[in-house]
Amino acid sequence: MYSRQNQYWLSGWSQSAASRVSCLNFPCRPDRCAAEGARAAGPRKPGTMPYCRGAVVSARSCTGFRPAATGECGRNGSLVCPGKIWVEAAGLTELRETSGVITPEVLCASPRLLVLEKMRPRRDDERFWERLAHTVAALHTSTTAGRFGWHRPGWLGRLRQDNTWDSDGYAFLAERRILRWLSEPLVEAAFDAAERQALERLCAALPELVPNRPPCLTHGDLWQENIVATAEGAPALIDPAVSYNWPEIDLSMLWCSPRPPASDRFFAVYEEITGIDDGWRDRMDLFHLRELLSIIAHDDDDWGAAEAVRKIIAPFRRDGGPATA
Repeated sequence: MYSRQNQYWLSGWSQSAASRVSCLNFPCRPDRCAAEGARAAGPRKPGTMPYCRGAVVSARSCTGFRPAATGECGRNGSLVCPGKIWVEAAGLTELRETSGVITPEVLCASPRLLVLEKMRPRRDDERFWERLAHTVAALHTSTTAGRFGWHRPGWLGRLRQDNTWDSDGYAFLAERRILRWLSEPLVEAAFDAAERQALERLCAALPELVPNRPPCLTHGDLWQENIVATAEGAPALIDPAVSYNWPEIDLSMLWCSPRPPASDRFFAVYEEITGIDDGWRDRMDLFHLRELLSIIAHDDDDWGAAEAVRKIIAPFRRDGGPATA
């Protein structure tokens, strides 16, 4: 959500929440920031206040999240996930400082609020998506590493993302991005034993399905709603769930989620720049399993995600179920 007065962005808050947010138009005051639990989002610059810069925002709960007993995030409360704000701020900084991806500057971070430099809606023309392809290709090709994961746990929506380091990409994808969702109550309720076993067989077959390549820094939640623009129209990214992983994690989010027709240009240019392994389109559904399982885990209405999972795992069923291999 944008503040017209102070030119900043309230991360994760919708435009419809505007009427419930009070944006106070005066310089940052450390006593107010401290009361909010805010702390410096990065190195302090000369002449700036020690807690945040530019403005103070006072707001009631607009996200509808609260800390739950498990330490995850629930609904209908007054606070966002504990630690989630810090992780998002760190992810934005990692993308910007490691690879030069444009992300909004973090102006203020507290347990309840993340205030970002103002960004603008993007243009959905082929030129914009071509520029984004260059940005994402540079991210993926300039940050290759020897391990999968990240130096701190993350979040995907309201639920934890396990980023424990692992040198085995197949184990990382299977255990920390796919099978990790099977213990979530709504996922347990959505699938029977045969379907769970089929998903496990798919994970066991990953070395036959996915080329073994080094990991790179990934945004982790790269769908169209997390792609915005600077005032000059350059692509910028928000709301990351970063980790070092295979680049198809980012491609699958964009490929499999709703997107404008002009975004086809992104994939053509990205493929040309990176020389990604042949057959990448066939792997998109497989990499999208993480997001589908996350959708199921988050809400009673899974928007068809469970049926999509069943189609992907059908060849791995051995119980006489649909499309048995």
